Amino acid sequence: MMVEAKLRFKADDGSDFPDWEEKTLGELANLFTGKSFTSELSESGRYVVMDMGSVSSDGLIIDSKLTDSNRDLLRKGDLIMPKDDIGGGLIIGKTAYIPCDKKYVCGDHVYGLRFDNGIDALFMHYEINSSRTQKRLRRKVTGSAQLGLNSKSVLYEIVSVPSFPEQRKIADLLSAVDDVISAQEAEVTAWEKRKKGVMQKLFSQEVRFKADDGSDFPDWEEKTLGDICMYERQRSEGANFVGTENMLKDFGGVTFDNSNADGSGTLYHPGDTLMSNIRPYLKKAWLADRKGTCSTDVLVFHPTSVEPGYLYWLIASDAFVRYVMSAAKGSKMPRGDKKHIMEMPLLLPNKDEQRKIDDCLSSLNDVIIKAKNELAKWQELKKGLLQQMFV
Repeated sequence: MMVEAKLRFKADDGSDFPDWEEKTLGELANLFTGKSFTSELSESGRYVVMDMGSVSSDGLIIDSKLTDSNRDLLRKGDLIMPKDDIGGGLIIGKTAYIPCDKKYVCGDHVYGLRFDNGIDALFMHYEINSSRTQKRLRRKVTGSAQLGLNSKSVLYEIVSVPSFPEQRKIADLLSAVDDVISAQEAEVTAWEKRKKGVMQKLFSQEVRFKADDGSDFPDWEEKTLGDICMYERQRSEGANFVGTENMLKDFGGVTFDNSNADGSGTLYHPGDTLMSNIRPYLKKAWLADRKGTCSTDVLVFHPTSVEPGYLYWLIASDAFVRYVMSAAKGSKMPRGDKKHIMEMPLLLPNKDEQRKIDDCLSSLNDVIIKAKNELAKWQELKKGLLQQMFV
């Protein structure tokens, strides 16, 4: 028995819309496939190839491959659904909405869905990507190393369909929320780009601060990382455990998982900078605001003759990451060499200029965190709307 949506629209005259009907995707759309464009790719191509790598786990288009071939040209309103994947298979069954004519072509490893009259394709995009439909499609995925979703599983998938006017109202609301989310994501990206540019200018001394009295600060001194901080090796066990997987690159923070504490971690204190020492997580750093324990794959730098905030920004910089990776050891999971890391040469400003640099970058980071928190609110709103509309 179909469960009624918790959130419903009214018709323009205030009356209730008809009940939703259950249909199969095969009753609503034509399913088609394309062929590989591997031999026809072009860096300056006119058309975007929609294949397995062209749909994100959020159901967005990834413009990664271009071609000049207009074979299997897609129309506005077509949906593209990856049918194969490797690894976790997070994109199988997700759909991306084609927003315009004569720009996208259908490649391999995906299904195209073209809907009949009376069906709003943008509504179906949200319907198929809803958690309830995705759960059912996930159960139909087969394979081990190469995961797949066969065409019959898609065509026989049952979806709930309201009247066309209500489809349009739902699609208009969710697309408006998506527009806000996209704008907020663009704002976050722009601020992150600005922060990166400011860091480069400050650490290269292209831009220098002045002292409070307007005078120039002293020249920066030649040092090594080992001259200004200690690599903490004190063994400990206890609360506030941080592993590499608990470090949050985007927010410059961490989560804590005391269930993973095994009694063989490294102690850290407030003011220490923690950095993951495994390549997939290498760009993650955290300025500790409490005492705790971290795994042996997290490096702990204790400031001795440097401002803690400045040390954090130094370790979070791209230049530091490049230096660490220049002598990283290991093939599958490269790790930085501790001796090499502490020998890193650097130019160090005096503490007053260090504090100004820290204040500048921290202020930019606060703006980014605020923008990301706002983005998270809109994403949570959309999640709530989807849960109430697609029960």
